[in-house]
Amino acid sequence: MKSEIILALDVDNFALVKYFVHKLYPQIKTFKVGMQLYTAIGPRVIKMIHQKGGEVFLDLKFLDIPNTVAKAVREAVRHNVKMLTLHICGGQEMLKAAVSAAKDEAKKSKAKKPLLIGVTVLTSQKTLSSQVFKLAKIGIASGLDGVVCSAQEARSLRKIIKRKFVIVTPGIRPEGIDRNDQKRIATVSEAIKAGSNFLVIGRPILESDNPLQTVKSLKVR
Repeated sequence: MKSEIILALDVDNFALVKYFVHKLYPQIKTFKVGMQLYTAIGPRVIKMIHQKGGEVFLDLKFLDIPNTVAKAVREAVRHNVKMLTLHICGGQEMLKAAVSAAKDEAKKSKAKKPLLIGVTVLTSQKTLSSQVFKLAKIGIASGLDGVVCSAQEARSLRKIIKRKFVIVTPGIRPEGIDRNDQKRIATVSEAIKAGSNFLVIGRPILESDNPLQTVKSLKVR
């Protein structure tokens, strides 16, 4: 599986979102819609990205009782998102309910089931690798398609978990770029070598003088 950059649209202005999507697609094919953007604009941002031809990584980090999370996942399936996130700390019952709901709703809606990605520990937090490994094992055993983790843990996870799964890595920074509030960062090449499939990049592109050239310079292979 070839590694892919996902642009984190961590803004709250529809015009600005539209600018970046139209400017960077198809160099960027998948766009992350997180809590800030989704709260500010709602589902119409998903529709706009789809109309342009792009795909959506819905990063709302679902965490609640199993029934509530399952219903939220069904709504995400109806929006035809490519990927969505859940907190693994919600437990196996919650995760299994989400997996079951995604499969059932995809069948009912005749839609492609999104990748369900479990959040281990945020890359803005310092943590023990053992905590990440424990959560990742729980997530994959519960039927998730993959996990979110830093590049520092990705390589070890590939060795520990023997089955096929997706790794999404935030906190990607080109060399020489400010780490901002991220604690566990990596360059594009470091993340790819570690085994990450999707590299989430926000501010280094959003704040660039030339976003398109910045994307092209990242050289994902």
